[in-house]
Amino acid sequence: MAPTSTPQTPFGRVLTAMVTPFTADGALDLDGAQRLAAHLVDAGNDGLVVNGTTGESPTTSDAEKAQLVRAVVEAVGDRAHVVAGAGTNDTRHSIELARAAEQAGAHGLLVVTPYYNKPPQEGLRRHFTAVADATGLDVMLYDIPGRSGVQIETETMVRLAEHPRIVATKDAKGDLAAASWAMARSGLAWYSGDDMLNLPLLSVGAAGFVSVVGHVVAPELRALVEAYRSGDIDKAAEIHRRLLPVYTGMFRTQGVMTTKAALALQGLPAGPLRLPLIGLTDEQTEQLKSDLAAGGVQL
Repeated sequence: MAPTSTPQTPFGRVLTAMVTPFTADGALDLDGAQRLAAHLVDAGNDGLVVNGTTGESPTTSDAEKAQLVRAVVEAVGDRAHVVAGAGTNDTRHSIELARAAEQAGAHGLLVVTPYYNKPPQEGLRRHFTAVADATGLDVMLYDIPGRSGVQIETETMVRLAEHPRIVATKDAKGDLAAASWAMARSGLAWYSGDDMLNLPLLSVGAAGFVSVVGHVVAPELRALVEAYRSGDIDKAAEIHRRLLPVYTGMFRTQGVMTTKAALALQGLPAGPLRLPLIGLTDEQTEQLKSDLAAGGVQL
């Protein structure tokens, strides 16, 4: 059974978009995934997203995705929301992934805007509605036009929010004005999908974060959101400023690459990457060490 949630925080407040650990030979590391999931929840996450882009979903098979959901739910599903990525640029395939995630025990779905084929807004509405209709799970939309090539416009958000199972948005649009209007008009729970904007999005009504840096600074993210929610804005701003080197360092290059390197530096399960992603160079690793140290991360 999923942990208790409220309409305002259907998936918790601090979620990490979890990497998918692989063994040295590139196979799925389910034991490592369970150990990493437990570590992240112990560190302060009340939710995890698996099979997202940070989980290298473009290069994992459908069977691997289902196995990963099942393993993570088994490890932490009684104390954290497990949200499964099910978005592709093929509606039929997305429906298949959504149903498989539900069968594997996921508590919710993350559904990204179809990428590359650049559908019109009505196509987006029909796509998201079809996926939401396919299961009994709550859905978080994922708006990331920098990767998908098309944004979810506010009017589309408002229409999608009428669906009883479309309850939230992960916002990686980088537009506070658009986020403000979409929050106000749709009533969807809002999650920052851009770590640098975690605090700014809280200030206009976000419920929490779906983070990448949560792999290494989950306690600080938890403290930030709790300080803001309690009215201690100065403390929240201080934590935000302290984390700036981490926010910057984890995205100097591709985020999965830096995250797996950071986890390896801490002795946590991660493993290699699947092509076309590759490991950091020695120079990039040294820069990452410096960035993390500047943000107070112990290696």
